[in-house]
Order: sequence, then C-alpha cells, then structure tokens
Amino acid sequence: MNPIFCKHLRTKIMFTGTTPEEAFADKEDGQTTPCHFWCNLTQTAVGVDDRPVHKNVCQPSRSCFEE
Repeated sequence: MNPIFCKHLRTKIMFTGTTPEEAFADKEDGQTTPCHFWCNLTQTAVGVDDRPVHKNVCQPSRSCFEE
C-alpha cells in the first residue's frame, strides 16, 4: 500500500530529485536525521488548519488535505 501525502507537504529532501515517496520514506538504516516539514500554502510548520505539519499527521482526515 502506498501512503497518501498531501500535495502541499514539503521537506528539504524533495529538492534533490527524489519522488515524494522517497522523500517521505522511513529510512531503515538508522543513519538519518529528523526531517523538517512545512506546508507549501502557509510556508510554515503549521498548516492552514492551525495544526502542526508532519508526514504522519498530514492525512486525508485534515480539512486542508489535498491529494
């Protein structure tokens, strides 16, 4: 099953030529650092609905989510 990510969710790694699935994937090697996420609509770590932005919480249940 492929996870569904909001089209407005962003992270810095997305600008290195990876797909959203690769950018938001959980790394298994344990050598990764925490990733900073932001909403492309608000340009902050808080979404349009005034809730925090993260790959685990920007889901279809949120009012601002867009596939």
